[in-house]
Amino acid sequence: EVQLVESGGGLVQPGGSLRLSCAASGFTFGIYDMSWVRQAPGKGPEWVSTISSGGSITYYTDSVKGRFTISRNNAKNTLYLQMNSLKPEDTAVYYCNFRDYWGQGTQVTVSS
Repeated sequence: EVQLVESGGGLVQPGGSLRLSCAASGFTFGIYDMSWVRQAPGKGPEWVSTISSGGSITYYTDSVKGRFTISRNNAKNTLYLQMNSLKPEDTAVYYCNFRDYWGQGTQVTVSS
């Protein structure tokens, strides 16, 4: 059974940082591209970032370029999202995703 379990969310002040993690199990993690997707209150899902299976290629939506860094550890079956210089508009539930599989999400709230 595929499982994706996100963690690391929380409440942070504007300008702060958080590191999200996604622990994957039930599939061969190292052969799939992985993504982070977020959903803000009252809005639809927004793609944030994707990393290639080997970790050498990354993509970001424009609004997070230069602030967020996606990475992975295939030996630990874990996906990460380092988020710096956080803004209130980054407030959302963040989901780990590949193909049609999603985690339960972790809430990120950026507020003073």
